[in-house]
Parts: sequence; structure tokens; C-alpha cells
Amino acid sequence: MAVTTRIPTALIATLRGAQHICVLTGAGISAESGVPTFRDAQSGLWEKYDPLDLATPEAFLRDPKLIWRWYRWRRELVAKAQPNPAHQALATFATLVPRLTLVTQNVDGLHQRAGSTDVIEFHGNLFDDRCFAEDRIVDCTADADVPICPGCGSNVRPGVVWFGEAIPEQALDRSFAAAADCDVFLSIGTSSLVFPAAGLAEVANEAGAVVIEVNPNPTGMSAGFDYAIAGNAGSVLPELIDSLTD
Repeated sequence: MAVTTRIPTALIATLRGAQHICVLTGAGISAESGVPTFRDAQSGLWEKYDPLDLATPEAFLRDPKLIWRWYRWRRELVAKAQPNPAHQALATFATLVPRLTLVTQNVDGLHQRAGSTDVIEFHGNLFDDRCFAEDRIVDCTADADVPICPGCGSNVRPGVVWFGEAIPEQALDRSFAAAADCDVFLSIGTSSLVFPAAGLAEVANEAGAVVIEVNPNPTGMSAGFDYAIAGNAGSVLPELIDSLTD
């Protein structure tokens, strides 16, 4: 399918008739809220560090204080961002269709702040605290350089998926089950290059779903999608919602 900047009439009809829509969002949707991409976040004090050297279990074991300083800085950066019209449109979208499954590669929690519920977070959440030893979310209130698990006394780490770690099994299973079950799949603000998330569109396509891409620039998978809309999610998605409610 050729890339277009307009929303085809046939696409609106398809969405209106959909029973289950599965949505995958990537860094592009949050970039519109001012959240820098993972690599772009390095500035000031952190310019000399490669983010790949700060986001691994090995880095945490070497210097947990350093890793926590970096992640607290990232939390402050993200906390200043606000959900944009694309996040808000997806929250509204869920109220207009029988079923919507929202999967995100982002860790910023902006979908939830916009009103979306039961968001499947592929890479965890930046604002969660996770016990390093027990691998479970914990509630840490102590303002220590390195938080301590209230249960076992081990060091606590940020609740995100680091390089070399597996996607949480429940998130993986739910996402691929939704992709295989949906009749429409929307890929928004993602390069469609990072697996296993990029495999969701392939699963949906093989199951017979209509597959749609919304991205400012074509991706390597654009040609294989049924519809590829070139544009920012913050402009395209509200227009999509308006078309559905006309």
C-alpha cells in the first residue's frame, strides 16, 4: 500500500466495523510530548556515558548508586512531560470500539496519565521500583541512594527492562494473543524494527487483520501494511477519532 498523508474513507469504514483493535505504540508518540528517545536523553552531566552502559543488570551490580542517579534524572525529565493529543485520542478510542488492546514500548506512563487502562508495557515502567533479587514490584519510601527492598533487604532497581533481559512473559503472551485475535492492528510511532514488538504486526497480518501504520516517516515495513499514514500521531489520531464520531 502506498504511503498517504490522508485518512482513506475505506479505513474509517474498517475501524467502524472492528470488534477488536490492537494498538502498538513506540517512542514517536512520546517524543511529541517532549520525552527524548533513549539515546537522545543523554545531555549535560550524562553526555560522557553511553546509555547502553547504564541500562544493564551488570552496570547495576557494578555501581547501583550511579544507575539510580541516572534513572532519577530520567524520572524528573519524564515527569515534566504531559500526555499529548495522541495519548488522549487512544484513551477515547477505547470507548468507541467493543475491545481495544493497547501495547506500548514506552516506559513513561503517559498512556495511563491520559486515561488508558490495562496498558501492556513491553519494557516495564520508569516509575516502578523492582526488587533486584526477587524480581517483583515493591513499594519503596526510603530516600536512599540505593533503595532497599522492604521484604528481603536486597537492592531495589528501576522497574524497566534492561538490555539483555527478556520481555516479561505475561506482557509477551498477552500482546501476541491480542495480535492474533484482532481484526485491526495499529502501529503508531514505532520503527517496526525492534523485535519482538515488531513481530506483532506480522502476527496480526498473518491472522488476517487489517494492519495500519501511523508514522511521520515510512518504515521498513510500510510497504507490507494495508494502510501507511505519514504524519505525527498527535495530528492523525484525533482526526481519526473525529472521523469515527461524525
